[in-house]
Amino acid sequence: MTYNIPNTLTMFRIALIPCLVLIYYIPEQSLSIEFKNLIATTVFVVAAITDWLDGYLARKLKQTSKFGAFIDPVADKLIIIASLLILVDLARVDVLIGLIIIGREFAVSALREWMATLGKSGSITVAFIGKLKTTFQMIAIPFLLYDSNILFIPIALIGEALIYIAAILTILSMFYYMKEAAKVIRKKS
Repeated sequence: MTYNIPNTLTMFRIALIPCLVLIYYIPEQSLSIEFKNLIATTVFVVAAITDWLDGYLARKLKQTSKFGAFIDPVADKLIIIASLLILVDLARVDVLIGLIIIGREFAVSALREWMATLGKSGSITVAFIGKLKTTFQMIAIPFLLYDSNILFIPIALIGEALIYIAAILTILSMFYYMKEAAKVIRKKS
């Protein structure tokens, strides 16, 4: 592992995942659900900021590394999956939505791995639709974790709409990556 600021931020993001999960294991008499939601939202937002910051700093400080390129998307997937599982458990996200998003992450990761075994690992690079999907997820999840209105703004309802949009983008991005892989496979045949 290359020790630099971006990789340290990524490892910090991974370390936040158990904190996010454990918040909801604190007994209700010790911590209200509203306060758990606030803490979990804050932890997730900090993780999302470090996701942006580690990429920015890696480019700005010229501290990109193979380890960073590997571990950054893994950290993203882990925090998204952990958050979705929490939200499914709290009945704030439908199981089907969780399965779509989590299933796509595994499918596209497997597709990238398979393309790498064919010597075409660079052929399935992150596309705009994948970034858009991630953006919607990263915005929807804190809304769903917070789950309370702010003044008259229905935060949970907004989060629900955003996660449905994220699920649609998730499906579209999976088909996009499959189509790109199929092009490479046809050329190779």
